[in-house]
Formats: sequence, structure tokens, C-alpha cells
Amino acid sequence: MTDNNLTGNHLTGNNRIADFQEKLANADYIAERGLAASLLLFTEMQRPILLEGDAGVGKTEIAKVVSTVFECPLIRMQCYEGLDVSSAVYEWNYQHQLLSIKLLEKQDFSNAQAEEAIFGEKYLLKRPLLSAITQAKSPVLLIDEIDRADEEFEAFLLELLSDFQVTVPEIGTIHATSKPFVILTSNGTRELSDALRRRCLYHYVDYPEFDKELRILHAKLPGVGKQLARQVVAFVQDLRKIDLRKKPGVAETLDWAAALMNLGVSSLDTSDEVLIDSLVCLLKTREDQSRLEPFEIERLVARAV
Repeated sequence: MTDNNLTGNHLTGNNRIADFQEKLANADYIAERGLAASLLLFTEMQRPILLEGDAGVGKTEIAKVVSTVFECPLIRMQCYEGLDVSSAVYEWNYQHQLLSIKLLEKQDFSNAQAEEAIFGEKYLLKRPLLSAITQAKSPVLLIDEIDRADEEFEAFLLELLSDFQVTVPEIGTIHATSKPFVILTSNGTRELSDALRRRCLYHYVDYPEFDKELRILHAKLPGVGKQLARQVVAFVQDLRKIDLRKKPGVAETLDWAAALMNLGVSSLDTSDEVLIDSLVCLLKTREDQSRLEPFEIERLVARAV
């Protein structure tokens, strides 16, 4: 009896994951089962999820598609070294405050009344974190490249994600109107704290396998021919195995395929010169362009066709 119940639950879980995969596909995002399961748990448990992986594997795109699936706003905070509270949470609109002060000087207000007037919420500029917790409907909050922010900011972020509230000294504590779906991404440029990892679900986003990347290409560029699509994906998959400074991501695959279509290329072996000219879509550093010798390009084409 217990086994039957477990099997039933398992089948129900399988169906729900498959259904969520289909919703992602309907929003033009091809997700393997593991990612679909992680995103399903993330949305149902409403726990933050940490998406880790190389640049270009599509981590940011995941946040966009989740906001599409749930028809909710996407609020993005791009992290960088030196990111502080005024940029991430809130700051005061000083110009409007100064204008109000000049107007108040002409009226008979006490200092307390004047201070209360100029530190009202209408003068508060909401940055991504404060904006995310004050939405009427739960938004997707994308904290992009958290590994680029300082450890001090990461510690501040932990407190915010635990309580979903912000204290503004002049106003008081602002509690969350709605709890956002929090997606954090990391390219692995520095090690994140154990405390942050403990608070998040986790999924490693890798470069897609051949079949998945081919499906993505057909979904995003439905006009691409089957032959060219297979050749493009095969070429890029092999190119990623070469020691490049910046490996091409899925976005580069799509750009290259679109460029080849615009140049009238239907097969990679039809024009060597056009093919070489189009590699600017894949090779994004001078070192990588110098690294790929003509004989290697020929080898990659031969394997792809």
C-alpha cells in the first residue's frame, strides 16, 4: 500500500514537471527535465534559486521566461564591484527635497513638520530590491552576477532575503507587499558564502547538449534550414572544446545562424570567405580570433557537414 502511494506521488510529480516543461517551451525556452524540476520547486516553495554556470549559457534568459510564464514583472539588479545600498535598495530624490525645502521656508512650518514633509515616500526613489518587495503582484527579482558584488553586499542581501523588509531610518520599516521570486546568477568569478548557498535552491546551468541546442535554434529561428541548423550547432559544439578565452554561448549560436541566413549561406561548405567573415559572431576577443587558425576552421567545418 505504501509503495502504491509512493508510485502515485512519483507519477504526479513527473506529470507536473512535464507540464512545467511544456509551459517553458510555450514561452520559447527549451529546458531539460532537471532545470524544469528545479524551477518548479523554486516557484512553488518560493525559495531563492542560485543559477551558476559560465557566461553565455542562458541564466539571465531563465528569469525572463519565468516572468513570462507567470505573467509578472521582471525586476533586474545587475551586480558589480562597489554596489551599495543607495544603488540597490533606495535613495532620496534630493533635488525634489531641496525644492520642497525652499517652498516650506515661505510657510509657517516647524522643523519637525518640515522634516516629516520632505522625508515622505513620494521623495523615495525605489531601486530594484525595494521595488521588488513593494509590487502588488509577486515579481521575478533577478540578482544578476552576484559574484561580482562585494562580500559585504552579499551579507546585506542575506538579511533582506530572510526578512523581505527594508528599514528606512527616516520612515521606518517597509514590509514586503508581495514576496518576489528571487533568481540569483553567478559566473563563478569568486566563491559565494555558505550562508547564501544554504538559503537558496541550486542548479548548475551548463552549455546545452547537441539536441537541446538544435531545438533552441529552431524555436528562435524557425526559418533556418534543417541542414544549416545541424551544421551550425555541430560547429559551435566542437568550437567550445577548443581552449578559447570566451567560449560562444547560445546567444552567439543564434547570432551566427541569423548572420549566415542573411548572407544567403545554406551550408557551411559553400563559401570559405563568407564563413570566415561571419565568425565575428562567435569569436568575441582578439586572442580568440587569432587562436583559430584556418586549418582548424576547415576541420570544424568538415566535422560539421
